[in-house]
Amino acid sequence: MDEKIKKWLLLVSLFTIALLMTACGSGSGNGQSSAAKTIKIGFFAPETGPEAADGTSAYNAAKLAVEQINAGGGINGAKLELVNYDDQLDTKQAVSIAQKLTTKDGVVAVVSGSYSGPTRAAAPIFQQAKMPMISAYAVHPAIPRTGDYIFQLGLSGIVEGAAAAEVAKNELHAKNVAILAIDNDFGHTLVQGFTQRAGQIGLKVQEPNWFHFGDTEFTPVLTKIKNSGADVLFMPAYAAEGSQIIRRIHDMGLKIQPLGTEGLDSTTQFLEVAGKDANGLVIVTDFNRDSKEQVVKDFIKAYKERYGHEPDMVAASTYDAFYVLAEAVRKSGTTPDKIREGIASIKDFQAVSKINGFDGIRQANKPVAVQQVKDGTFRYFGEITDPTIITPPVN
Repeated sequence: MDEKIKKWLLLVSLFTIALLMTACGSGSGNGQSSAAKTIKIGFFAPETGPEAADGTSAYNAAKLAVEQINAGGGINGAKLELVNYDDQLDTKQAVSIAQKLTTKDGVVAVVSGSYSGPTRAAAPIFQQAKMPMISAYAVHPAIPRTGDYIFQLGLSGIVEGAAAAEVAKNELHAKNVAILAIDNDFGHTLVQGFTQRAGQIGLKVQEPNWFHFGDTEFTPVLTKIKNSGADVLFMPAYAAEGSQIIRRIHDMGLKIQPLGTEGLDSTTQFLEVAGKDANGLVIVTDFNRDSKEQVVKDFIKAYKERYGHEPDMVAASTYDAFYVLAEAVRKSGTTPDKIREGIASIKDFQAVSKINGFDGIRQANKPVAVQQVKDGTFRYFGEITDPTIITPPVN
């Protein structure tokens, strides 16, 4: 063979090898090439059924977060793809969804935009599959205790209840607290946190009164509370029943200060229904609408422009869950194991809420916002940052 041809073939070979090496080395450092990769994130929420308004709020926030992340270039060059399911607030549906997400859909992580019941039902399936799941706002303390792939971003019900007790005693100057709570995981966990803290700080609390989804007649129980001498009413409730309770308190002329929780944190579902009767209500939540942080202002503006109304706590917490996932992927990689490591390592992360970090059983530590309804709008009333209150219990 001619010597010139040999040299030419050698140069072509070396050039080809160099191109191949460049292509192989162009990944993001976590084993994933940035070229046209898609990161699938699973999501489920009660988008139909008795709490469809919350499910819609969660889904809207999930879509907004994914769109914004992708518009900003994605994560290390990769775009997010949302794989969405409606659990209808049904535990059996949640189990079926979890099975699909872990076996058929090719997702690498999941956000639950649902309540405690469906989230608790689905969590063991994600744990067994070693797939990270972030519960956006469900309060039950058993959720993160499922295993090391399950994280709770929303306030633990124990923490939220304890914070409410502090507000009752130190801000509302309660002497005698009545309780009217929904009879489910949400209500029982918040009541537990409230009564435990009340016992520690010397706050008098009456035996709880319970109601159920769909209840509409509250006159008898409110008459009982009126005659009990209570000056503050702690009411872990959702918007539908909570708005009726508030209106009935006003209609009956009760001289009592209502104290709610994140379940009432909604403009469209609660404030617009309760109307002026909601003025003066105080709630504990993890969404401070008056925060000076730019990320909070930007979120409220973007959500309102996209959906035509103010976001609520459900939307804020769901939005945060996707940004926590994005940060974990950016820092650690795209495999489920790496994402789990990334979530666990997050510290001092400013999203819509300030996330101090996750503890040893994967519960988020963050401040509790206190809001009061003024002129039909939730406004800043205070913030609880005391570590003895906001640190979730680990036992």
